[in-house]
Amino acid sequence: MKTANEPRVQADRRFFEQVEFYLMTDPEPSKFIQALSQTPNFDRYPFSMLLRLRTTDQSPKHHPEGSVWNHTLLVVDEAAKRRQDSLDARVFMWAALLHDIGKPDTTRKRNGKITAYEHDAVGAKLTRSFLTAFKEERKFVDKTEALVRYHMQVLYVVNNLPFQDIKGMKRQTDIREVALLGLCDRLGRTGADRQKEEDQIKRFLALCEGA
Repeated sequence: MKTANEPRVQADRRFFEQVEFYLMTDPEPSKFIQALSQTPNFDRYPFSMLLRLRTTDQSPKHHPEGSVWNHTLLVVDEAAKRRQDSLDARVFMWAALLHDIGKPDTTRKRNGKITAYEHDAVGAKLTRSFLTAFKEERKFVDKTEALVRYHMQVLYVVNNLPFQDIKGMKRQTDIREVALLGLCDRLGRTGADRQKEEDQIKRFLALCEGA
């Protein structure tokens, strides 16, 4: 049985560029990405890693929109509204698409609850594998990997959890980019309270800047 990381038939570079075109230009990239996900290229490595998001469940309490795939499409559309605010829109948009790529490998049911502990760390490694499959330049890969690695820090810092790593985050990426992706992540849920989430992001930035 093949694993998610084992290359099968390599996706075409032109397909990667097609996905990127919609990420970078369309006001609602999810519509086109959803359509592209029905094509054979999504069955090919590394896009096959994203295909697994469709069948990965999430906590209905925190993600009433359903699967990780549904959530990811919502996040991508939120990110498209804010890509002009990013220091590097290309990194930002790919991070939005790949931010939960680690969930299929980490999702478990524990005591009746669905969890995905360490999906940020696992997702960072898979992000590197995904992008290097298309021979992307190292700087771009490093920046996207770091943003995926630290996208959960908003939750960790605001709730003063032991997983918070403000110093490491500051060394590896820009806290405002993390905040921007974090806002999109939190708004990419059915029924999200926009004002509440924006307030949480402000608190995150204040705590990071004061650390």
